[in-house]
Amino acid sequence: MADLGTGKKMASTLQTALAAQLPEYLLQQRWFGGKARKIASADVVDTLPIPAGGGNAYIFVAAVHYDDGADEIYAIPLVRSEGAGAEGLKVPGPDGGSMMLADGLKSPAFLSALAQLIEKGTAIAGENGELRGLQTTAYSRLAPESVGGLTPKPVGAEQSNTSIIYGNQLILKFFRRIQEGINPDLEIGQFLTEKTSLKSVPPLAGTLEYQARDGKPMSQGMLQKFIPNQGDAWGFTLRSLANYYDAVRKTTSAGSSAAMTGVIASGKQADGVPDFARSSVETYLTAAELLGQRTGEMHLALASDASDPAFAPEPFTMESQQALEQSVDRLLVRVFSLLRDKTKYLPTEWRGKAEKLAGRESEIAARFNTALREPIRAMRTRIHGDYHLGQVLRTESDFVIIDFEGEPARSIEERRVKRSPLQDVAGMLRSFHYAAFAPLLGEDRAPGDDVARMGVWAEAWNSWVADRYLAKYFATAKDASYLPATQAEIQTVLELHLLEKAIYELGYELNNRPTWVGIPLQGIDKLLSI
Repeated sequence: MADLGTGKKMASTLQTALAAQLPEYLLQQRWFGGKARKIASADVVDTLPIPAGGGNAYIFVAAVHYDDGADEIYAIPLVRSEGAGAEGLKVPGPDGGSMMLADGLKSPAFLSALAQLIEKGTAIAGENGELRGLQTTAYSRLAPESVGGLTPKPVGAEQSNTSIIYGNQLILKFFRRIQEGINPDLEIGQFLTEKTSLKSVPPLAGTLEYQARDGKPMSQGMLQKFIPNQGDAWGFTLRSLANYYDAVRKTTSAGSSAAMTGVIASGKQADGVPDFARSSVETYLTAAELLGQRTGEMHLALASDASDPAFAPEPFTMESQQALEQSVDRLLVRVFSLLRDKTKYLPTEWRGKAEKLAGRESEIAARFNTALREPIRAMRTRIHGDYHLGQVLRTESDFVIIDFEGEPARSIEERRVKRSPLQDVAGMLRSFHYAAFAPLLGEDRAPGDDVARMGVWAEAWNSWVADRYLAKYFATAKDASYLPATQAEIQTVLELHLLEKAIYELGYELNNRPTWVGIPLQGIDKLLSI
């Protein structure tokens, strides 16, 4: 292939030329996570030459410095491209002229080269570190003879990570932002692949790892079995809800909420679902049961190895409960300060509820503090950490759970902390609640489908689904050591995590989508009335 120009002088020239352009370039990328912060500068700290086809290809490791705190490290794959256009970066070329560089993850040759690093177990040296391809014990049963020979195809929207499918057999998640330490997604994926028989998580075939000479390893990518699917469970849920709301519209007129509540209450079935709605929701209720089962199986698998210090269940202690209490206190201070500042700008229909909630901060803090100062008689385990309908794929007749990275806003160390699996359960319950109201708040909602008219039907659907999901979850996880000792204690811990999640959601909506603030406000109001 052509000279990669990776001598020290060329690498230094490239790094200097790129550093000046990176702040503007990064702000234009959808995957860049620092848009809300002011970039002070960026440095290219390493250049990794990637043997991709017949041209110049690199992964540049860049340190992004901000005005307001900690730096971030990004891996920026770039390839020589004559047609890069305005999106490209102009840098000195190895022949003394200049060349244009474009996103490497849009280059088939580059994507094939990444897979070959894992296939061959190759290590590529840079100026200050190296990129290694590593295989798990499952690699030989998951990968064909030549992974590099499979046709690569980037998939999905450009987000914080980029995924590439290879021949509908394997999928590589390439991490744009890399961090020192053990990536929970990779760690949990390897544990579930090599130490459990869980089938509802894609098995891990291999990894890409970057390590600077003076630092800890950083996860650069993970190669998993590709599971054909029909999209995520969020989309599956919204499609089911469309049928449900169609049935509601055909059966009810624009009457009062009280009248609608009467129609719901008149359902003859034991689970409260009215006869007219049963055909439109029964399939989804069955699916919710299955999702409850898969959630329980995931938690049992994560708690199954007492010999592995990273996964062995540990009891709650006063120290761990105090840490949770302090985390919640910080969340309350941040969100309620935001709520008081932004209430006057909220949509009229939610302003009154927001004002009332703003005066209840001390009451909510007391509720958390009282509960967390009582011993939690249960074990803490590794959990998913950011569990919702968007983190679950719908296959033809089942669910597959993905993305074990945890909450992106937390540090890697925080994401690896053992917690109550009921936190995941609460996350999924809140996701059901969001899905129920999403069709009533979107710009493409049907005429008359507002919260005032349809909200009672949304709450009814949410209740039916939550009941089915929870019943199957607890039947699956029955007697697990991570469940509190009594039903009352289980309910207390679950409600605490539900309230914590709804408050977190309130902060998100206040900052990003105030027209949706009613969903967490409704959720918080309901929990406070329990």
